[in-house]
Amino acid sequence: MEKAIRQKIFENAKEWVYEAGEKIREHMQRQFQIDTKSNPNDLVTEVDKATEQFFAEKIKNTHPDHKLIGEEGYGDKVENVDGVIWIIDPIDGTMNFVHQKRNFAISIGIYQDGIGEIGLIYNVMEDVLYTALKGEGAYRNQDKLPLLSDNVQIETSIVGMNSILACENKRVNEKKIQQLIKDCRGTRSYGSAALEFAFVAEGIMDCYVTMNLAPWDFAAGYILIEEVGGKTVQATGDPVNLLTNNTIITCNKQIYQDLTNYIEFK
Repeated sequence: MEKAIRQKIFENAKEWVYEAGEKIREHMQRQFQIDTKSNPNDLVTEVDKATEQFFAEKIKNTHPDHKLIGEEGYGDKVENVDGVIWIIDPIDGTMNFVHQKRNFAISIGIYQDGIGEIGLIYNVMEDVLYTALKGEGAYRNQDKLPLLSDNVQIETSIVGMNSILACENKRVNEKKIQQLIKDCRGTRSYGSAALEFAFVAEGIMDCYVTMNLAPWDFAAGYILIEEVGGKTVQATGDPVNLLTNNTIITCNKQIYQDLTNYIEFK
């Protein structure tokens, strides 16, 4: 993607993210409908749906040749990664949104022919916007994020993980995970994959491990991590797939090999 085109798309996306964030904060002052999807803990609200519809309309009106992959059903049927694709989670961390009124984010990853060009993760209640443009670094608001430290070991690492440690009918070896918890400096779980990616990019966590993320959960974060010199792969070591759910390890490269010793499937 040409730099001028990328910048124009980025400016559009940034404007829409701030506008959507303001709408979400306004919605939170009123009662809203809460539904469930795949299970009683898989929540969706009318705010999720309205926010994704807002982005879908903006994208189609401004960039009609672009495609959209979204969580809430306003996207296109995308079968390959050709062209420009917006991958959007309107509210990543819906359970936090419902129960805590914090620790949730708008997540947008924009790809061209499978290459990450633009990433935005907006921590709505903190009013913190993480951004990344391919080859231009990553930012927290106006502050450029440094490259990740080259002096990190498991023993000094903060490890993010969630409670879902199974995928494709396989379970992670719990004893190995328990050993990781013992060996690292500490563990965290924020309930928003987008924010956990952002925190790894910022260097306030050193890795994030999870066994089941959809593309809209990691699309923006993947680009941020690339721009600060980190690594994101499936737990098998294979590249992530933008069109399916994935296991995910995203981390400081310095601990990747050691980290894989703790990820073993039964």
